[in-house]
Amino acid sequence: MSNDATEANARPAGADAGPLGYLALGLTLLAYGLLSTGLLDGAGVKDAVSLAHLVGGLTLFVAGLWQLRAGEGFTGTAFTSLGAFWAVWSGAGGAGKNAAGLFLLLWALLALSLTLASWNANGLLGRAVYGLFSVSLLLGAVAAFADSGGLGKVAGWVAAASGLAAWYWATATLTNSGGGLRALPVR
Repeated sequence: MSNDATEANARPAGADAGPLGYLALGLTLLAYGLLSTGLLDGAGVKDAVSLAHLVGGLTLFVAGLWQLRAGEGFTGTAFTSLGAFWAVWSGAGGAGKNAAGLFLLLWALLALSLTLASWNANGLLGRAVYGLFSVSLLLGAVAAFADSGGLGKVAGWVAAASGLAAWYWATATLTNSGGGLRALPVR
């Protein structure tokens, strides 16, 4: 068998799904976070379910598979696992407080692993995205166990901050990718 098939499937330069993944993560975290805060009258977390399922779940998962195929182990692992998180979260509407708390606590551990793994590789923005997401999930778990709406709102604000960091990271990567111009600082 020749190498023609391998060459045909070779990843072209610049075909990075990282910005797509961080945009999907950022948009989903922003929607989830802001809707958790009660900031928008008449809207709540349940209103983020479709976005979480399609953008957070499907788009992140596909971007993660793309990254894994390209040999990007960290972002591939982060995006596929977080895509699974959002897909499951969007379908878990009637979970009791203990089940929801345990779910969020376990995912907080995964987010903490991603935070630690990003420490040297991804600079301040990586630590901000995954660190804030870890804190948000931990606060959300405690809020679920304690049935505390106030703590849930704090978790929402932290999730929104994580979403802004992810969105900024993706925007900076996209705007800085052409012509050597550094429009937005990344590190």
